[in-house]
Amino acid sequence: MSLAERDHNVIWHPYTQMKTAALPIPIVRGEGALLYAEDGTNYIDAVSSWWVNLHGHAHPYIAQQVAEQLQTLEHVIFAGFTHPAAVTFAERLIKILPQGQSRIFYSDNGSTAVEVALKMAIQYWENVGTPKKKIIAFRDSYHGDTFGAMSVSARSAFTAPFWPYLFDVSFIDVPIPGNEAETIQQLEALAKTGDMAAFIYEPLVLGTAGMVMYKPEVLNKLVRICQQHNILTIADEVMTGFGRTGRIFASDYLELKPDMTCLSKGLTGGTMALGVTSCSHRIYQAFLHNDKSKTFFHGHSYTANPVACAAGLASMDLLLQPETQQSINRISSSHAAFAESIKVLPNIKEVRQQGTILAVEFEVGCTSYFSNLRDTLYNFALEQGVILRPLGNIIYIIPPYCIAKDQLEKVYQTILGMHELVVAAK
Repeated sequence: MSLAERDHNVIWHPYTQMKTAALPIPIVRGEGALLYAEDGTNYIDAVSSWWVNLHGHAHPYIAQQVAEQLQTLEHVIFAGFTHPAAVTFAERLIKILPQGQSRIFYSDNGSTAVEVALKMAIQYWENVGTPKKKIIAFRDSYHGDTFGAMSVSARSAFTAPFWPYLFDVSFIDVPIPGNEAETIQQLEALAKTGDMAAFIYEPLVLGTAGMVMYKPEVLNKLVRICQQHNILTIADEVMTGFGRTGRIFASDYLELKPDMTCLSKGLTGGTMALGVTSCSHRIYQAFLHNDKSKTFFHGHSYTANPVACAAGLASMDLLLQPETQQSINRISSSHAAFAESIKVLPNIKEVRQQGTILAVEFEVGCTSYFSNLRDTLYNFALEQGVILRPLGNIIYIIPPYCIAKDQLEKVYQTILGMHELVVAAK
């Protein structure tokens, strides 16, 4: 029995209709931007394995640091104890995070990093004696699949069975070009109610919405409104963090900085599961009290896992190297040139680019994540030896920073082949 067949007998995969899905492709090895299948086929990982891999697969430096940590300390309870990797990682994160972040709270993935931020925001107002209950979010946002994260995400087919259980959220439109003034007005109206605890947002790029992009100038205005009305701000940088937008964090494009930041995905370079919620000194101080009921009662069994922290430290070492920053600039420039060349083609609705993230939206009429077009484009890319995961009629690239020039060119050629399929289908 093949590995794929054995998988099918015992495993339930995410975001997969198991009744109709093809057998999964068994990957047995990775190196750089390539993944190698059991049958010897290699694939360019153009989506960084769900946006997590920064430096390439099986990076020897990260592997070495992880191996050394495993021989020293694999885990320790983080309530009442600490360890060098967690302390050092927190110290170094605070140095590169947007100005004003004071404390690091560890969790284990992006959804839980968001849950932590939401709970911090709501309890903050309880602790200071002025309870506020409402959260503001963008209408088409995605912040994770746990219940709090779903609540502040778009109401969609993904969350429909759970709508009765999600808490009420005040949604505002995404301030895409041409819609900025309306979004600002919507936020101003909500801010005047006085009951808004926090505004959570994906800065500059809404990933699952289809790599929808908007300008830092308008986000800066939205953050300013929140600050003027004493509304906490939460930057969900789970996807955009660690160089994806061209700077270390998307918030680095803004003059005004968030009160909290959520991190995961690239946090460990794609090696280990780990989440972080950072917060300002103001928020941390609100939880310091002789009254123990004001404690932040949240934790995870694997909080601040030493091996994951070691992977994070190794990934940060690589990220801050001049060579990596040059690669980020190289990919960004290459994307910009390709975007310029493809946007004039027929049936291209829009091409969007922010740093190393590129999205091409095909004009095909009404489509959705469940459309047959999505499956056709996905399978075509696999046939070319490229892993691309279309969001309906939207193709995006978010590659590891080590991707070679010829590999990136092959990804571009694959997208041009997809375009030909779209044109032929019309």
